[in-house]
Amino acid sequence: MPAAREDTRRRILDTARRIVASKGYAAVGLNEVLGEARVPKGSFYHFFASKDAFGQALLDEYFVEYLAEMDDFLREPGLTTAQRLMNYWASWSDNQSYNDCQGKCLAVKLGAEVADLSEPMRLSLAAGTGGIIDRLETAIATGVEDGSVTVVNTPRETARILYDLWMGASVMAKIRRDGVHFGTALTATRQMLHLA
Repeated sequence: MPAAREDTRRRILDTARRIVASKGYAAVGLNEVLGEARVPKGSFYHFFASKDAFGQALLDEYFVEYLAEMDDFLREPGLTTAQRLMNYWASWSDNQSYNDCQGKCLAVKLGAEVADLSEPMRLSLAAGTGGIIDRLETAIATGVEDGSVTVVNTPRETARILYDLWMGASVMAKIRRDGVHFGTALTATRQMLHLA
């Protein structure tokens, strides 16, 4: 794709991420996104075959960035695996703010909303969240090997339970408009990983 065309596509997706993170997917019209991105209305279908394809691209791009950031946390030098995992969870709590996630919490925002509306978007969410769980599993297994983490279940089961716990805490933080559930999730995470 030529650079100018890629820049326009990127501008549409970046604008959409910010708006969708605030309003949700169904509440956002393409005209709003295109207007704010300063892209002519007729250009949309040069970049995306449909609104579903647009939503899928939005989620795919989100997960590429999210997983790269997660990799950075889980590879940070000079720390134990346990410290890396806890830094990741602390970052999760910071980024999943109930009042302003600035596009950093798209999986939380859209998970329940689009799973029943769009099969391509549901599949993108499944693949992206699966990537998160895979990375957690690898980190937990590494922590078990290096002795900084102890788990009762398998690393895979522990990763799934922890991801579900933190997704639930994120939803509750939005419902309650406070961070109490993140504190609870952090305590439960420390207990599951047998950290002091």
